[in-house]
Amino acid sequence: MIIGFAALVLAGCAPVLDRDLMNAGARQFQLSHLVETPEVFKDHLFILGGVIVETKLTEQGSQIEALFVPVNSSGYLRDATLYQGRFIAVYARAKGMLDPMIYRKGREITLAGDFVGVRKGKIDEMEYAFPLFEIRQIHLWEEHAYYDYAWPYYYPYPYYYSPYYYRAPYPYGSWGRPYPYWPPPW
Repeated sequence: MIIGFAALVLAGCAPVLDRDLMNAGARQFQLSHLVETPEVFKDHLFILGGVIVETKLTEQGSQIEALFVPVNSSGYLRDATLYQGRFIAVYARAKGMLDPMIYRKGREITLAGDFVGVRKGKIDEMEYAFPLFEIRQIHLWEEHAYYDYAWPYYYPYPYYYSPYYYRAPYPYGSWGRPYPYWPPPW
């Protein structure tokens, strides 16, 4: 039992990408430094996370535009509010295809990529300099669906009833019935 628990704990701490890539790649960096001095960082390996803005297929391969999210030492995404900008990552056509229906807007990724340079582009009507990476390995994070439900919470007289809203990860409880498990108070 103890061995099984230890294996479970160690598996939970395992890096999401190859350990060799995680050790070789830089995780603590600013995207603005890459854009300002691309010649210094060219061909360096970086480990970065992101939230996908768009995925499209090009002649070179699959191209992902994403919001940059820093990662920890195991490749898990840190707080998405630490937004530093956007980047473009290209997955070579020879390696395969990243389907835009699976790697769609809003999905989270962690990747190991070689910095290639800076690509000029636009976000809506604004000119933008995108750091460009060539993907060595990519991890697509599992989606989490959240649904809003009213949780009845009763206050003493004179307030009677007030719904307290919370977010539940799944639409049905363990008995297959929608939240809440009991009927309304009337």
